[in-house]
Amino acid sequence: MAADKAPLLIKRYASRRLYNTETSDYVTLEDIATFIRDGREVRIVDLKSGDDLTRQYLLQIIAEHESRGESVLPLEVLNDLVRSYTSSAQSVVPQFLAASFEILREGQSKLMENMAQIPHPMSNVPGFDAMQRQQQAFMRAMMGGWTDGKPAGQGQDMDEIRRQLAELQKRISKL
Repeated sequence: MAADKAPLLIKRYASRRLYNTETSDYVTLEDIATFIRDGREVRIVDLKSGDDLTRQYLLQIIAEHESRGESVLPLEVLNDLVRSYTSSAQSVVPQFLAASFEILREGQSKLMENMAQIPHPMSNVPGFDAMQRQQQAFMRAMMGGWTDGKPAGQGQDMDEIRRQLAELQKRISKL
């Protein structure tokens, strides 16, 4: 499975061109977005300095999608993210977002499992099985790498994040 492979190394040249070290060709931001949607981890480094530029390019991909009207992040969330950079909440936001996306991934995974187990009223219609397989393939494609395997140690990190979130909720309820 693609998620089991080492991260795909992309090198950025001084000309700002991005070079895929596995296929020995140049790639675009959209190519990188496709790799990620296919469940592949990507690491982008500056060829000369060795600096990790992955975060910068992922943010650029998100910004380009948002600017084209492919809005995933509601305005309220964007405002809260900006606020978190200038407040004490900055230390909690990454853990909260990671935990939220983990819950989303688990929910989507359960949804996929439930879809496969529930008999559909149209199951006697000829060709329904093929249509259902297509629908499941579509759902997997839409979810991209969300249901792929977790990196080693993520379970322990999630337990710590959940503990911190519970502690934060207690503090907030006291306020």
